[in-house]
Amino acid sequence: MTRDHMQQLIETAQRVLVQNYRPQPLVLARGEGAWVWDVAGNRYLDLTAGIAACPLGHGHPKLAAAIAEQAKQLIHVSNLFYIEPQIRLAEELALRAAPSMGAVRSFFCNSGAEANEAALKLAKRYQTTVLGRPERTSVLSFEGSFHGRSIATVALTGQEKYRSGFGPLIEWARILPWPTTALDPVLQQITELTCAVIIEPIQAEGGIRIPPQGFLRALRDRCTATGTVLIFDEVQTGIGRLGAWFGHQHPEEGAAPDVMSLAKGLAGGVPIGAMVATDALAQGFAAGSHASTFGGNPLATAAGLCVLRTIAEERLLDHVTAMGEHLARGLARLATQHAARVRGVRGRGLLRGLALDGDATPVVQRCREGGVLLSVAGGTVVRFAPPLIVVQAELDQGIEALDAALGA
Repeated sequence: MTRDHMQQLIETAQRVLVQNYRPQPLVLARGEGAWVWDVAGNRYLDLTAGIAACPLGHGHPKLAAAIAEQAKQLIHVSNLFYIEPQIRLAEELALRAAPSMGAVRSFFCNSGAEANEAALKLAKRYQTTVLGRPERTSVLSFEGSFHGRSIATVALTGQEKYRSGFGPLIEWARILPWPTTALDPVLQQITELTCAVIIEPIQAEGGIRIPPQGFLRALRDRCTATGTVLIFDEVQTGIGRLGAWFGHQHPEEGAAPDVMSLAKGLAGGVPIGAMVATDALAQGFAAGSHASTFGGNPLATAAGLCVLRTIAEERLLDHVTAMGEHLARGLARLATQHAARVRGVRGRGLLRGLALDGDATPVVQRCREGGVLLSVAGGTVVRFAPPLIVVQAELDQGIEALDAALGA
């Protein structure tokens, strides 16, 4: 196919699709590992991986085989029946969550927003029906956060650009200032009337921002003291992205939630979401209190099972740590070389960002023209969220492309 064909496809898309996205001018057709090709045959190094949703990269043979085999057997039956891959995936998640959260139970859905919705509904029902505390209505989040596109999760998203035009938003949603110290006075706004607090271990869409060291532990302590449900939004930080199974298990944190939400990388690009709650919190959902028609269907959970097992078998958590440190060193060099434009290097594992002094979009566009796909986070940050299988030479190529883009 030719570039003219690609342009024709883009023009058709502009005519028939709702224009709620601003996609880069590429029509991608296939991928292998950390590489993708457009319909005109041009090759690109993909260091955004479907916004952190493809931990095994593209075309991974184990994942492709698992999806194909499950598709031949059973794709969907609904949760009117037990589903073996769903049960097995819940087992695997429980095994990996146990060191920090103890015994847990999972609810499966189709996206991160749905997983956060489920977590919010569970927290409210737990406070109301299990503990008999109907007065606990407020849910708190933080400035700069991103929790999804549904009305409830938009109300708790601490970025006005995502909230604009959807008001009036839900009255029980309150957004707190971003903390500046481990024992920030903001913690005192969590009281015996607070239902829940939701926070990302790293704000991904907010610009790869990490809370002050020790803040998550202090937040855990404050929630415990006030009887507040603590929710960690691990949609982008979970499934090995930071070098641990879940972001809160990173050695620098040491704080565990009552509930966490997962999505993105869980099924290697197949749509899925999961809410993982401690046994105590899970009591908040009784039969009929919450549901999802497609959630946890055989196809998605078979893919998720393959992803978790492959990450373990291929020792990718160690690989993520090593590659993340290499990427951080490369970005630090760029920060020094382009000191006039760069405001810092952020992140952990293979979720890293180079913060600029202005809009990062033109820099990402120039990287694309140089054959490397990156994304923007928080408006001013160039985000790296490559497949977990990425190798050093590929990261070096990405750093070189970013170096050239910054110097253009």
